[in-house]
Amino acid sequence: MRRTNTVHTLLRRVTRGNGFYIGEIFHAAARRNPRTPITLDRPLHWAPDRGTDFTVGQLADQIDDLAARLWAAGVRAAERVALYKTDNFDIALLACAAARIGAVPALLSPALDGAVVGALLARLDRPWLLTDAETLSGKLSEVPLAGVVKKTLLSAGHAPADTQGILLLADHAGAPRRDPVFLHPHQPSLITHSSGTTGIPKLAVHCPETGWHRLVPQKMVAWPIRERETAALCMTFVHSRFYQGLAMFLSHGNPMVIAVDPDPARIGPLFARTRPGYIETHPNTYVDWEELDKAPGAPLSSVRVFGATFDAMHPRTIQRMLGASRRSRPLFVQFYGQSEIGPMTGRWYTRRTAHQADGRCVGLPLPGFISMRVVDDAGRRVATGHTGHLEVRSRTRILTYLGEDDRFKSQLHDGWWRVGDMGYLDRWGLLHLMDREVDQIETMDSNLAVEDLLMGRLDELREIVIVAGPDGEPVPVVATRSEEPLDPARWRLATEDLPAMAPFRQFPFDDLPRTSTRKIQRPELARIVRETPPRPVATERDSGTAVGA
Repeated sequence: MRRTNTVHTLLRRVTRGNGFYIGEIFHAAARRNPRTPITLDRPLHWAPDRGTDFTVGQLADQIDDLAARLWAAGVRAAERVALYKTDNFDIALLACAAARIGAVPALLSPALDGAVVGALLARLDRPWLLTDAETLSGKLSEVPLAGVVKKTLLSAGHAPADTQGILLLADHAGAPRRDPVFLHPHQPSLITHSSGTTGIPKLAVHCPETGWHRLVPQKMVAWPIRERETAALCMTFVHSRFYQGLAMFLSHGNPMVIAVDPDPARIGPLFARTRPGYIETHPNTYVDWEELDKAPGAPLSSVRVFGATFDAMHPRTIQRMLGASRRSRPLFVQFYGQSEIGPMTGRWYTRRTAHQADGRCVGLPLPGFISMRVVDDAGRRVATGHTGHLEVRSRTRILTYLGEDDRFKSQLHDGWWRVGDMGYLDRWGLLHLMDREVDQIETMDSNLAVEDLLMGRLDELREIVIVAGPDGEPVPVVATRSEEPLDPARWRLATEDLPAMAPFRQFPFDDLPRTSTRKIQRPELARIVRETPPRPVATERDSGTAVGA
C-alpha cells in the first residue's frame, strides 16, 4: 500500500489533478531539475543550429517559445492542430507546445502517404495543419487542402512560390510567452491514430484522465532505475506511448537519449557513446537490433532493462537482447496493449527464464487497472484455456474514434471493450495471444505461434508473416537479413512438423508494407501476395517448394 501511494505521489509531478497533460511533461521535470541532460541523434528540424545536446530546462523553454508562436499565429484552446511533418523529435516539441496553450494536437505519422493524410484531415473537421516546407511540397503536394484545413503553418522552410496564405512560425519569433492552459480531465486533449494494419487508420481521442490511469502502472517500471540510468527511446513520436515514456523517466530525473533513426549502423555508435541503462523501441525494431549483440563498442552491454510495449515479442529476440547485456541481472519487460486501451498485460524475463519464453504468452492483466475476459462469438465467457475474443474493462479507454463514433460503440459490449485479438487465459490467469480476428486462417491454430517457431529455427530470417492466399491457404512471406535467397532445404527441415503451408514467398524487407510502429500491414501484404505471381528462382524437387516472390 505504501509503495502504491509513493507511485501516485510521484505521478502528481507530471500531472495536474487526475490528468496527464503532455504540455506539462518537460516543465514539471524542469522544476525538479532543469539540468537533466537529453541527447538527440539528430538536430531539431525547426532549429538545426542548436545541436543535439540539451537540458530539460532548455527544451521546456523551446516549448514555451513554440507555444507563444502558435498563439500569435492564431491557434486557440480546444482547436485541433494536425501535425504532419518530416520525422524528427520536434514533432514531440510541437505537440507539447500546442497542448501547452490548450489546443488538441492530432498526430499523423510521417510514414502515412498523402492520400491517407487527406482522408484523416477531412475527418478532423478543418483543423490547423502544422507541417514543414519539405512535406508540403512533397507528400502533401497532391492533397487538396483548401476547405479541408483552417490554415497551414510551417515549422521549417518557406512556402512554395505558387502558394498563398501559408503562415510561418518563424515570423512570430519573440511572441509574448503564454501561461499554460489545462483542459478539463474528461475533455479531448490528444488525438493519435491506430496502426492502420487493416486500412485507413482510426483517429483515437484521448483525454487527460485516461492518460493518467495509463501512466500509473508504467511508472512502476521506471521506479527501480530512477535517476541512476540513462533511458533511451527510439519509437514513433505520434503514438501516445512515446509521451508516457517521456513522463516515466523525466519525472524521475533520468538522463535521456531520443533517437529518430533505428538503423543498427547508427543506433549502435549512439548507444556505445551514451551507455543507456534502459532502452525501448518497437518489437520489429528489436529484431533488427539483434545484430548489435556483437557490434563494435558493445552498444547493448550497459542495458539493465529492455522495454517493449506495442506487441508480443519473438522469443529469439528477447534472448539475444538479454545475452548482449553485461549487467549482472538484466530484465526484458514486456507490455501488451493497443492505442485504444494502453497497456493491458505485462511480464518480464531474465537470462534464466528467457530460454523458456513463449512468444504467445504476454503476461497477466494489470491488477487494479485492467479486467479481462474471453468470450465466444455470442459474447458468452468461455472456459479457462479456451480461445475466444478478448474483451477488457478499464479506466484507460479512449473517448471515441473521431468521426466514427458508431464504429467505436460497436466494439463495446455492456462496458467491455472488444480488443480485436483472439486468445485465452490459462489457469494462472496469464494471457496467451493467438491471432488478430481479421488474420485468422482456418487451417492454423495460430499464425503468430508458427511465425515465432520459425524465427527461432531460422536465424537468417529478418521477418516472416503468414497470410491467407487466394484460396484461404496459409502463405508464408519471408525476408532475410542479407536479402539472399532462403535455402529451401533449411526451410523444409524447419517446417516438417508444422501445419501444411503453401510455398514460401520471399520479398525484399523494404517492400513489406508497414505501419508507423513498423508492424506489417497483413491485409495489404495478403493483397500483394494474391496479385503478384510467384517468381521461382529455385525448386526443391522433394518438397515442391518454390523460392522467390
